[in-house]
Amino acid sequence: MNRFRDLGLLIVSLIVLAGCNGKKKPSLSGEDPVEINDFIEFFPVRKAPYQFGDTTLNRKENDSTVISAKVFTQFIPDSLINRSFGKGAKVKIYPLGRLKSPESDNFLFVKMVAGEKRMAFVFAFDKKDQLKDGLQLLRYGQYTNAQQTLNIDKSYTITKTITRRNADGTISDGKDVYSLDKETGKFMLIMTDALDDKVTEIINPIADGVKKNKVSADYTSSKMNLVSIRDGRKPDRLSFFVHIDKNDGACTGELKGEAIFKSATVAEYREGGDPCVLRFTFSASSVILKELEGCGSHRGLRCSFDGSFPRKKEPKPAKKTTAKTK
Repeated sequence: MNRFRDLGLLIVSLIVLAGCNGKKKPSLSGEDPVEINDFIEFFPVRKAPYQFGDTTLNRKENDSTVISAKVFTQFIPDSLINRSFGKGAKVKIYPLGRLKSPESDNFLFVKMVAGEKRMAFVFAFDKKDQLKDGLQLLRYGQYTNAQQTLNIDKSYTITKTITRRNADGTISDGKDVYSLDKETGKFMLIMTDALDDKVTEIINPIADGVKKNKVSADYTSSKMNLVSIRDGRKPDRLSFFVHIDKNDGACTGELKGEAIFKSATVAEYREGGDPCVLRFTFSASSVILKELEGCGSHRGLRCSFDGSFPRKKEPKPAKKTTAKTK
C-alpha cells in the first residue's frame, strides 16, 4: 500500500514540475506592469552570428508577439519613440531576438512600425537587467535603390552594410561598425566606410512654421549647415531643426526638437531620456550652438553641433506694380 502511495506522490510531483517547467510566457501586449525578467525573456533567443536586414523590416509580423508601448516604456524611455516617430504616433513594437554576451549583457533587437515608418533598434541591458544604452540600427527606405544588412558576430560587434546599385550598373558599398564600450556602457561607432551617397539638399521639416518671435529665422553657414528656428507651442519655447555636414561629409548630424528660453537670448534643449543638452545663444545677426552634454546619438563621433551660424536674410517682398492709366 505504501508503495502505491509513494508512486502516487511521485506522479503528482512530476505533474507539478512539468507544469512549472512549461510555465506560459506572460503577454506583453496589455497595459499591466510586467517584471523586467519577463520582458527580457519574451525576446526569442538567438545565437551569434545573427543577421537581419530590410526584408525583416518589411515583413508582416504576428500581432500575438506585439509589445504594448505601456509595457515597453516601463524599461525603455518613451523619448526614443517620440524622437524617431513623433510624439503621439501609434507604434507597434515587435521583439526580433536576444543575444547574451559572455559578460552577461543582454542585447535586445526590436522592430518598430508606425504607418510607413519601419525601424530596427538594439538595447543593451547589463547583468543586473539595467538598461545601458540603445541605438537605431535600420530605417526602411533610408537609402534609394539600396539594401541594408545587419550582422552581429561572435564578439558582439554590430556591422551595418549598405549595398546600392547605381544607375550605370555599378555597385557601391558603405559600412558602419558599432561596439558596446565596456567602460562607458554606450554604443560607439568604431569604424565607418561611407556610402558615396551624399545629401545635396536639406529638407527642412519645420520650414512652414510660424516666425513671429524675433529669433525665429534660418541660420546657415553653408548650403549643408542649417539651424532653423520657429515659434514654439508656448511663448517660452522655440521649435528647432539642426542639420550639420562637416569635414567634407565625413560627419553629419540632425536634431529636431523644442528648446526652452532661459533668457531673452538663450534657449536650451533638454529631453528626458536623451543625454544631449544643446544651448542656443542668439544675437541680432547669428546663433551660436554649444553642446553642454554629448549629442553623439544625433551625429557622427568626429564632430559636434558646436558652431556659429549667421542669420539668413529674409527675401524682400516683391513690389506691387500698378497699371498706368492714360
